[in-house]
Amino acid sequence: MVTLEKYSFGVGDRFAHQAKAQLRACMMAVENGAAVVPVWNKSFREHTMIGSQPPEVRLAADAAVRALGWDRPYYVDADHIRLETVDAFIASSDFYTIDVADAIGRPAEANAFQEFVARHTELVGQLSIPGIEQPFHIERAEVERVAAKYLRAVQEAGQIYRHIAGAKGAGNFITEVSMDETDSPQTPPELLVILAALADEGVPLQTIAPKFTGRFNKGVDYVGDLAQFEREFNDDLAVIAYAVKQYDLPQNLKLSVHSGSDKFSIYAPIRRALQRFDAGLHLKTAGTTWLEEVIGLAESGGAGLEMAKEIYAHALEKQEALCAPYAAVIDIDANQLPSAAVVNGWTAEQFVASLRHDPTCPQFNPHVRQLLHVGYKVAAQMGERYLTMLEACEDKVSENVTTNLYERHLKPLFVTG
Repeated sequence: MVTLEKYSFGVGDRFAHQAKAQLRACMMAVENGAAVVPVWNKSFREHTMIGSQPPEVRLAADAAVRALGWDRPYYVDADHIRLETVDAFIASSDFYTIDVADAIGRPAEANAFQEFVARHTELVGQLSIPGIEQPFHIERAEVERVAAKYLRAVQEAGQIYRHIAGAKGAGNFITEVSMDETDSPQTPPELLVILAALADEGVPLQTIAPKFTGRFNKGVDYVGDLAQFEREFNDDLAVIAYAVKQYDLPQNLKLSVHSGSDKFSIYAPIRRALQRFDAGLHLKTAGTTWLEEVIGLAESGGAGLEMAKEIYAHALEKQEALCAPYAAVIDIDANQLPSAAVVNGWTAEQFVASLRHDPTCPQFNPHVRQLLHVGYKVAAQMGERYLTMLEACEDKVSENVTTNLYERHLKPLFVTG
């Protein structure tokens, strides 16, 4: 039985060149008392845009582990897969993020939600959950509403899980269920209903990624009420602990936060909640590494800086097409984007200050950062020219990747002292 460790950290490596730099950050965390394991992830959409194949992620991860002598577990995540895309990931992945957000709200089989409510009378009425101050009071009609909204998604998760298990064997991979890429956040009572339904469906999920209140835009910090987020996160942890016992779900079931990269302001609330419940966490921050590559190119000056400027110019030119697939998770004000001509006159320091995620810096431009976050397709279209430049600027690039992951993510989340 493959069992995910208590703390795991999902990292993206879109061009398969930063696995060693990412692993160094995890090693630094371990050296400082935080037992975090890396999970390399890459979605079908990212493979399609870049022109890569799922086995490349496994090869890069394995090579980094060998090179640095990592002797702890690590995983390769088939990120946001669906039934029609999963087969390409079967051979190389051992972690599957099953994305069923598109099925939320679609009708389940006839009478399925009524049968669910009849089977789960314990969900109706007043429900006291350890760790949550006020009991939930849930009417039967509310349980029916939630079941009607989510059962089809849960059934799809079961179908995809069984498909993977048929190919790899049950117990030979980690299952995550993702419902975060949808319009409405799931409340803690809704999460409880979802977990009961997943238990009925026989899905041995080890992590679940709900949608939280607030905005999780790509590449920039959380936008929302932090106090509300903290209450919701604490309540979700309590619901998970309760559901594990009530529905015989895996003992290590934990929340997964799909951060969209760099949600620094929620790290302190998350850390407090984890300590309160002695709970685990899976946090995914994929695109930040690609942005650190661009920062490293710019910091290198010369040809690296010129390529960074070229990437920005092409991203600005193709803004509409690049942003369309990510419209729900970006907020870019086109009036705040400098022209290509202006950026072309920037020094390395100006470019880096605009892009590096430091809200205290007056030159930081979140609109530039979000545009470049979704602009990795521009670098992909450069092909070998981009990869060659990464290798030429490797010192600066890898330094930025490692420092960013350790200092801004792993350390505030997991390292004590």
